[in-house]
Amino acid sequence: MEHLDERKTKILKAIIRTYLETGEPVGSRTISKYTDLNLSSATIRNEMSDLEELGYIVQPHTSAGRIPSDQGYRFYVDHLMEEKEREVSEMKEFVIERTEKMEQVLKNVVKLLATNTNYATMITAPQYRRGKLKFIQLSQVDAEQILAVIVLEGNIVKNKIIRTGLEELNAEQILKLNLLLNTSLNGLALNEINLATIAKLKEQAGIHSEIVGKVLDAIAESISEDEDLEIYTSGATNIFKYPELADSDRARELISAFEEKQQLIGLVSDTLSDEESTGIQVYIGNETPVQTMRDCSVVTATYELGEGMKGTIGIIGPKRMDYENVMDNLKTLKNQLDGIFKKPPDGNRDTKNSF
Repeated sequence: MEHLDERKTKILKAIIRTYLETGEPVGSRTISKYTDLNLSSATIRNEMSDLEELGYIVQPHTSAGRIPSDQGYRFYVDHLMEEKEREVSEMKEFVIERTEKMEQVLKNVVKLLATNTNYATMITAPQYRRGKLKFIQLSQVDAEQILAVIVLEGNIVKNKIIRTGLEELNAEQILKLNLLLNTSLNGLALNEINLATIAKLKEQAGIHSEIVGKVLDAIAESISEDEDLEIYTSGATNIFKYPELADSDRARELISAFEEKQQLIGLVSDTLSDEESTGIQVYIGNETPVQTMRDCSVVTATYELGEGMKGTIGIIGPKRMDYENVMDNLKTLKNQLDGIFKKPPDGNRDTKNSF
């Protein structure tokens, strides 16, 4: 296959993208509006003539615009998949790096908070609260299975195995399905993938409509499913410092709640549903959603990592806790966490001095 220079590559991609959207032959004037080349229609016509001679586009009939040839589609799909594979690889590396760093930082944060306040503390790993599809990549596993790598907003990567049954797919067909799915679905939330979108996709997929249906089910499942909630705790034994909480049965129940962590999920869910701009809530006595903490005060804050990623910081102590000190600590840590994990544009942000 002939190597194309940057100008021809951009023009070819613009022709293919426009044709995918409209289904109509594409003329030079249309391309001049959509490319960033700042070229005249005459120059674009010359380039299109070269692309036609090279076999990347064809003119269906005289005086019509051009449409992609199979060779043109192949060039476009190969380049697209190279770009997307690189993006997925970078996303995975970033997610792994950020996850490892995040776990260590959150453990340090919860210990620091317990030391600074002398109360029991907790913090959750961030969870994703929205769901838009950024990219999907299908690849062959074996004759009866394909792997769908689904990348959601927030760089959440989900892997789903899809059984194709008796329907065999070759590499060319998988590439075309990748192109169809990404062109139609990228940037959409689950509620935006409506019946009309699904019907159009299945129609365009032709004989592979059943597989497209299974992929759509996998996307819906990936967006809807809840991640396991990771909760880090510290300072549970600080409870014994306060006589009103040190009663053996009461203290045992509180410490059990911290060790088992299941009861803390209700507290986290209640906090994350708060839409107040400060993200801070104070529960006193019976106001707390956790039964074993009805003799305590609980102060929580919501921190954000961007793109819908949210987590909860919590401090549990006696009703006579030092509320001012607690809120000051929460606000400080919340603000630091709001920024520490956000990926900078150049990837070079220094966070080693964040605490």
